[in-house]
Amino acid sequence: MTYRSKRPRRTAAAFALGSLAVIVTAAGTVADAGSAAAAAARTASASVRQAASTDTAVVSGLNARQLAGQRVIYSYSGLTPPASLLSLIRAGDAAGVIFFGDNISSHAQIAAVIRTLETADASPGNPVRAPLLLMTDQEGGQVRRLSGAPVLSEKQIGQSAHPANAVKAAGSGAAANLRGVGMDVNLAPVLDVYRQAGDFIDQFGRSYSNHAHTVSWLGEDFIKAQQHAGVAATAKHFPGLGAATRSQDTDAAPVTLNLSAATIRGTDEAPYRAAIAAGVKLVMVSWAVYPALDRKNPAGLSPAIVGGELRTRLGFKGVTITDALEAGALRAFGTFGHRAVLAAGAGMDLVLCSEGSVGEGESAIDGLEHGYLDGALNKAAFTAAVTRILALRAGLPG
Repeated sequence: MTYRSKRPRRTAAAFALGSLAVIVTAAGTVADAGSAAAAAARTASASVRQAASTDTAVVSGLNARQLAGQRVIYSYSGLTPPASLLSLIRAGDAAGVIFFGDNISSHAQIAAVIRTLETADASPGNPVRAPLLLMTDQEGGQVRRLSGAPVLSEKQIGQSAHPANAVKAAGSGAAANLRGVGMDVNLAPVLDVYRQAGDFIDQFGRSYSNHAHTVSWLGEDFIKAQQHAGVAATAKHFPGLGAATRSQDTDAAPVTLNLSAATIRGTDEAPYRAAIAAGVKLVMVSWAVYPALDRKNPAGLSPAIVGGELRTRLGFKGVTITDALEAGALRAFGTFGHRAVLAAGAGMDLVLCSEGSVGEGESAIDGLEHGYLDGALNKAAFTAAVTRILALRAGLPG
């Protein structure tokens, strides 16, 4: 966002091993390792293949409604999740839930809510046997939904005497805080490279630096520390909101960033190369328009940006997630259902419905289901997106 059970659970070590196993398999050799390491790598590789096979089998057993639901992140208002949300989760029509400040009165209260959601997720009527994606914006500084770590903002980390130590502490602290209440995804770190003091990103201290290199290595270290501790990281807001002026807020209105392709790729996208190399699990795509890359579509509705820049040019293989579907930047793009279809058609995996109403998510799932059934959305691409999401969920240490 721009601002604003009885099921078997995996350990944090297993979560970290999942990324390592893919790297080892891709490298194609463990010949120089000791026999114990080689055996561990073979076991990990087999586990990855088995998990992929399991995900494919689960996807093939989902009906159109459930396939659509696996792409939707819901929200609600107040301290108690409504019965309608629990019903959707029990039916296998939800990927996860995002939490905001008005959903949280204390750590104990939100932990109890999450136990309720996990119980619904474990329902016999739900064919997906994996942890929900339970997320929030725990960036640090002013942007925290839970009290506690990370206390420092990204800007404070970048300006600290020992930023390497501070950012690792922030990453591991965020993970411990979220894991302590049962959350497993953090919509952080922000990888925007701010341009001017007091601009849109800098005014809340949400950027590590106005130098791409500094943002890159600090973001990489935050991602590694957080994911090592068992919470999936989300790099945002691709391809970058660092050039947005103080008043350019996509939550409120359309934003156009007139940057050259060379500047976008050399400055704004640079931290994402580091994040992808670090194994970041999710990338959030912004709603700004970047005419040098796509003259009319916001990034999250642009196949040229999602498929071309992020997937093909930078090689990201993980899960993409939209910014808020209700954002003012999308007023010209119709209903929530239509916006969800456009986002999915552009290559976005998860649709973030964060206005605090379960009805928004239901509108999105309606649009996605109809798009899948009537051919507006490519079925192979649709199931590939769901497979990526299920792989992410299965790898989380709930």
